[in-house]
Amino acid sequence: MTLVLGVDSSTQSTKAVLVDAADGTVLEQRQVPHPEGTEVDPRAWLDAVDAATADLLPRCAALSVAGQQHGMVARDDAGAVVRRALLWNDVRSSSAARELVQEWGGPAACAEAVGSVLVASLTVSKLRWLRDHEPENAARVAEVLLPHDLVSEHLCAPGTEVFTDRGDASGTGYFSPAENRWRPDLLASALGHEARVPRLVAPGQPAGHTAAGAGAVVASGTGDNMAAALGMQLDTDDVLLSIGTSGVASMVSPEPVSDGTGAVTGFCDAAGGFLPMSVTLNAARILDLQARWLGVDHDELSALALSAPAGANGVALLPYYGGERTPDRPGAVGTWTGLRTETTRADLARAAVEALACSLADALGEILARLGREPARVLVVGGAARSAALREVLPAVLGRPVLLAPPAEYVALGAARQAAWALGGEDQPPAWVAAPAAEVDAAPTPAVHERYAELRRATEAWDG
Repeated sequence: MTLVLGVDSSTQSTKAVLVDAADGTVLEQRQVPHPEGTEVDPRAWLDAVDAATADLLPRCAALSVAGQQHGMVARDDAGAVVRRALLWNDVRSSSAARELVQEWGGPAACAEAVGSVLVASLTVSKLRWLRDHEPENAARVAEVLLPHDLVSEHLCAPGTEVFTDRGDASGTGYFSPAENRWRPDLLASALGHEARVPRLVAPGQPAGHTAAGAGAVVASGTGDNMAAALGMQLDTDDVLLSIGTSGVASMVSPEPVSDGTGAVTGFCDAAGGFLPMSVTLNAARILDLQARWLGVDHDELSALALSAPAGANGVALLPYYGGERTPDRPGAVGTWTGLRTETTRADLARAAVEALACSLADALGEILARLGREPARVLVVGGAARSAALREVLPAVLGRPVLLAPPAEYVALGAARQAAWALGGEDQPPAWVAAPAAEVDAAPTPAVHERYAELRRATEAWDG
């Protein structure tokens, strides 16, 4: 049996899965937590991957690392990290993003150049923030990596030239998906001077080898959303709704997407195509926060929510607790309306679940509108999909059935599939046996989404 290792270096933890390369069966898995916060010492990721893979690495023939997108890992000429990495959910660079968009000729020109209208999340915005707020650190930057690039390098034999793939590169803001190349001029315009970037490895090609033993093949790795698409074996007729720390609606496309409105980011996928997506900053944490406020666990939160009627007796929530990306409101805050003396704990629980569902509906609507396609399936994955209340409310708010993929570490599984691809040398990634998904449907509740939309429109001019 040939074994491959898939690693998910996410915002919250490192997850590793040891997989049978022939059919995708997961044999063992490990998880090690990461520090909290929107900026992190990257050494924490390296310590976590060492702990998570210690007993798995010697047994694999190939491995790949998928990682949280956009994080800024800046190194000096000696290879030392200049400062703590700024993560995708750090919104301090929002004004820098707006400044760069104008410098590059406006939203449409920006989307044409790099596939996306810049927002605070993208790496290039963080480089401009560094130039303006920490000029001494900016002057030291000789090389810029993404989180998965650093972890991949760490697992390779010494002397391996740092590498990445077009999927994760397309989320930096200094890569052209349409031209399939880095834009070093745009990086320099943000940082104030030139800096090195990783070499690009083509889909399915090996990028290096580990130092241990005979040297396992190391694939290029990719961004977490790209790996999730690989792990789900996403087809062009599918929409994937991923509900984790962030909420993501994505759809595989054979053509690049350039959306000057900024609602959809035109990323590449990890298989040679494209992966346009609409992303929200607030997803599972909406339920986490509500459970904490009400002093209940998630099962009790679901029970409370389902005991209230659709519409939560008039209570509505705009859940932009950490600012928001879809729509682009980095300074926004959470906004409640409809609270009365008779409002119950059940109403509050229901409103939080409906707010998450409505936010995901917004993301899904943006993808379908820009691509002009009607999906055959809407697949749902992620930790928040375990919520019984969300499983009931989401299809009602979307007005369409959804397929609940069985619980699995799809990002790590996608990385493992990429590793098997690099090991096998075929033209396409291996076809693995897909676990059946459960369809969930419900009577549509358009009034719930409209109430949420009214609140969103009412606060359009206010960004914190």
